[in-house]
Amino acid sequence: MTPLSFWALALCLFALASALGKRFGLIPIVSQLLLATLVLPPLMLLWVEPHWQLDGAALVAPAWVKTLYGCGFALLLGHILTDVVELRPDREALKLAIPSFLLPFACGLACALWMLDLGGVTALALGLVFAITAIPVLYLYLRAIDYPAAASRRLLQAAILIDLACWLLLGIGQGSLQPGSLALPLLAALLPLPLHALGLRAPRAYGLLFLALLFGAEHYKLNALIFGIGYLGCLAWLKVPVRLPLPEAWNRNLQQAAAVPLILTYGVVQIDVHHALSGFDAWQLAALLVLPIASKLLGNWLGLSWATPSFAGASKWRESLLLNIRGLSEIVFLNLLLSQQLISPALYFALMLMSLVATLMPALAGLHRIPLNPVSMARSPHAEH
Repeated sequence: MTPLSFWALALCLFALASALGKRFGLIPIVSQLLLATLVLPPLMLLWVEPHWQLDGAALVAPAWVKTLYGCGFALLLGHILTDVVELRPDREALKLAIPSFLLPFACGLACALWMLDLGGVTALALGLVFAITAIPVLYLYLRAIDYPAAASRRLLQAAILIDLACWLLLGIGQGSLQPGSLALPLLAALLPLPLHALGLRAPRAYGLLFLALLFGAEHYKLNALIFGIGYLGCLAWLKVPVRLPLPEAWNRNLQQAAAVPLILTYGVVQIDVHHALSGFDAWQLAALLVLPIASKLLGNWLGLSWATPSFAGASKWRESLLLNIRGLSEIVFLNLLLSQQLISPALYFALMLMSLVATLMPALAGLHRIPLNPVSMARSPHAEH
């Protein structure tokens, strides 16, 4: 069999998982995480490697696979960053975001330095993985349970503040390794300035250029984060709205059917399933599964206690669970770290398990009903506000 056969099979399995998950009231990303974490590794171990004679390196080697992965990566990271930069400061959201970021970030740094003996940018990255919240999936959950508008807005603003801090710190950390490598991404980020001076005003043209340059940054291993945040910052300074090129319905279908499955599979197949978690003992694995969630929940709880209640009868427990959602943001984050060799495949897989558990927790608590008209994961959290 060929790599093409495997990738076709993987996309079909993800489509089937999404369809089955919907019957049980799960949003697509939850079904996709379940498949990627619990089905793909055994499939590789028991069938693909022994019968098809294909390992992870062979499956990601073809140029067309790398091109499709780069397109999916640019699409998802582009949507996440456009959410992140649409920041409307709110004092109560800031009160919520500070402990929700700082406590798990400090816990992740401590785990990296003292438990896993990691240092430098890898320790920074692990702290950020502990702290990150998935804006698109949080938005879907809030819509699914018809959460009050003001409370939803505050939770989303807090998530945006947290993710903005995570992406910025990772970009700066990566840049500190090779300061010279920042020159090209920063120059590319400034492109809207001369284009605007030449008379270009079409928001979708800027959006198309943004995705194309994100793809180029990923392909050539440049700092996509510094470029993305700088480019969108220039657009904000020029007061040009961010409009990505495809219609919303196409974005939703493309992400669900192709981009998310590609990114998940691309990361998972590179794991040595024979020794996936052999780098950790039982205590380390338990810590990687429990500590990110526990520290994030505690940070959320402290932030909710500091801020005024968003509405009468607001449940701190429910809101803490919602802000602990990982999902798409963490998937892209982990794949970026793996591609930059900042984390090992074993650590990647352990953190994927943690992400799965954290994203499932609101569903297990009953916060999983799919709305009658689901909103795109890529849609801006402020579209209704």
